[in-house]
Amino acid sequence: MKRVMIVGQPGAGKSWLARTLGERTGLPVQHIDLIHWQPGWQERPKTEKLTLIHQAEMRESWIIEGGLSATYKHRLSRADTLIILDFPLRFRAWRVFVRTLKDYGRSRADLPENCPERFSYEFWKWIWDTRHTGRAQNLALIEQAGPDVAVFHLCNRHQVASFVKNLDLPDNSGQ
Repeated sequence: MKRVMIVGQPGAGKSWLARTLGERTGLPVQHIDLIHWQPGWQERPKTEKLTLIHQAEMRESWIIEGGLSATYKHRLSRADTLIILDFPLRFRAWRVFVRTLKDYGRSRADLPENCPERFSYEFWKWIWDTRHTGRAQNLALIEQAGPDVAVFHLCNRHQVASFVKNLDLPDNSGQ
């Protein structure tokens, strides 16, 4: 596991899983939201986003979590591991709601500075509007993954916990 692609819809736990895997594996973590957004919730120009994500994808090792589907094909061609977090809308909506309350007015670690957590009608509408299309796009990656890509389709918290617990990491104890 050297290049890990994590996708899922909002509230699925992509950022948490990426941070957890980064801590366990030592792989560098790239959050797409840090590429997509600039301070003050200003969307970065598309050409700049594509350049930044392409640079991240070309590194020797990484964990990249998040969307920017225009780069999925290239990212998947570089990945050796694909993790799809496929949780029900009600679960994800609850997590987004709780996260917003918990971090309200503060910028999370997976967002640029001056992007405070807030309740946004546009974001909630996007979650609703993409509930089927986003899921379908993520699931299509399973068929697109090459034979050398380990694919994990995780559909609940227990599967995620089991995945993390059972990571087959090399023994670095020197024994």
